[in-house]
Amino acid sequence: MVMTGPQRELHPRHGTHEPTVGSPARSPGSIRRTTSIDMLRPDGLDGPLVLAGRGRDLLTAADGTARLVAKASCRAVVDYTGGWALRELTTEPARPQLAALIGGSASAGFRGRLNESDPSLAARYNLLHLLLDELPVVTLVSGHAVNAGRDGRVASPGRPTFRENQCAGFATGGTIMVELRRDGKTPVVTGPEAPRLSVVRDPLAWHGTEPLPPGAMRRVRRTDVRPGLRAIVDGLFRDSYVLPDGTETVIHEYTLSAEVDTSAGSVVSCEATPRVLPWTECPVAAASATRLVGQPLADLRRRVRETFGGTDTCTHLNDMLRGLADVPALLSTLAADGPAEADQW
Repeated sequence: MVMTGPQRELHPRHGTHEPTVGSPARSPGSIRRTTSIDMLRPDGLDGPLVLAGRGRDLLTAADGTARLVAKASCRAVVDYTGGWALRELTTEPARPQLAALIGGSASAGFRGRLNESDPSLAARYNLLHLLLDELPVVTLVSGHAVNAGRDGRVASPGRPTFRENQCAGFATGGTIMVELRRDGKTPVVTGPEAPRLSVVRDPLAWHGTEPLPPGAMRRVRRTDVRPGLRAIVDGLFRDSYVLPDGTETVIHEYTLSAEVDTSAGSVVSCEATPRVLPWTECPVAAASATRLVGQPLADLRRRVRETFGGTDTCTHLNDMLRGLADVPALLSTLAADGPAEADQW
């Protein structure tokens, strides 16, 4: 990849820097889910955190024509410097039950309260559920912008405590823990320039997104599913950050390949490839994806959350693995009939 931005000094202990360029062609008879959540601070680093999410499911028929089968969006306002309280939440489709989340933490216990406030959300609107399920982690990830934008210690009441050995990146003696103890601040990630994931020859490859301003961040996902006795899953996950000069850089990125036994509803194979990771300690976590082999897709989100921890795992890879729980819903959409429709939303 040719770097087009200005030369930057990279952290000497940075991890893998092999970001993905473009996206694979949509296969006939497949479905593609793409989502994005923008992490914005329009009033500066001390202002509220605005999380703007949107997603789309696009079915590609056997003849290659495209049909929009689902879309969803959300906008959340988090009091980042005031305990990470959720101050506003709007969604499309609208779900009045979610008003119960206002005033609570956007981090601790959020996912449990989400499921309690709207128990049928995951089953009826799994695309919207995915966006909302991301809010605790994107709130956490958004702290990179604060860390990168300030010198010295960064305080954020309500932020989960950094736990040693909670994942590969926080291993004892690793880059983060050494610098955190020495400087009282985690090291600033210096990721590579972000190549485009959109495809010129296929304007429907991704849903539309707005340009990000300096200091903003974005999380994107792509999940392609092809049906069969063994359904094929191909995915990508990326977190990015925009430097003050407008250059978008990658903070985390994985690609994922998996096979699912559709009759048994279980994972047959699962392999994650680290494309961009912050620190030299991080890539070992990719091997944890193989632990899903033989696991049922039902209740996968809970299983990963409760059993994937420690220095052979990665918080952000875990998010990608948990997303496999939506494969049965995507396969059901593929099997259903519907009117033909193309949409660039």
